[in-house]
Amino acid sequence: MNKRERYEHFVEYFSKHQPLAETELHYDNPFQLLVAVILSAQCTDKRINQVTPALFERFPTPESLAEASVDEVFSYIRSVSYPNNKAKHLVGMAKMLVDVFKSEVPATQDKLQKLPGVGRKTANVIASVVYEAQAIAVDTHVFRVANRIGLTTNAKTPLAVERQLLKYLPPDVPRIAHHWLILHGRYICTARNPKCEICPISWFCKYYERTHTEAALQKAEVLKNKKAKEQKKKAALNKISKELAKRSAGSNK
Repeated sequence: MNKRERYEHFVEYFSKHQPLAETELHYDNPFQLLVAVILSAQCTDKRINQVTPALFERFPTPESLAEASVDEVFSYIRSVSYPNNKAKHLVGMAKMLVDVFKSEVPATQDKLQKLPGVGRKTANVIASVVYEAQAIAVDTHVFRVANRIGLTTNAKTPLAVERQLLKYLPPDVPRIAHHWLILHGRYICTARNPKCEICPISWFCKYYERTHTEAALQKAEVLKNKKAKEQKKKAALNKISKELAKRSAGSNK
């Protein structure tokens, strides 16, 4: 199966089974989404959704957040990863939104990346989700799943993954393919112990092909048997050692 065929199968399956895939972050407007995505860096969406309700209630607008102290923002987000830096970024971001962008979240990736705490990934998320730009944000899930499925080849950086995905995906697909890959990586193609046995796309997945071929299964069986023999040998040695210790104790009486 060549790469283009693999892309066709990928798009066909998810278009049919997850046509409305979207972010799992909770938000009511572009400003809230921007805050949530900044907070979500190296943190789970579940944790962010636990933190943001109180944060949004206290700081409902860019103006209110811009006037806040870093310490006060920190008190609301202390349970997320890197809360000190993120508190500084949020306040700085809000101030720039107010002063430079008239409290409106910018629509382009270049302008978004001028905001504190906003890198390429965050900018692509906002541009694609809010403004429906055909951009694709590459996080750890997207990076891992795209590589495992075989959508990318020798892509060593997030930017390389992004460029390959944009090259091969149909023009109207990248913004939703981002969510397909994230959700698949979050619930099926997990970093440790991927759930290949229940994966609906394993039939065109390169990782599955590599790890579940007859040769791979035979190798796994050999390793399993080797481990069992080693454990059996270790148990026998322990038994002998205990017996010798018991005899030694008896002879010393």
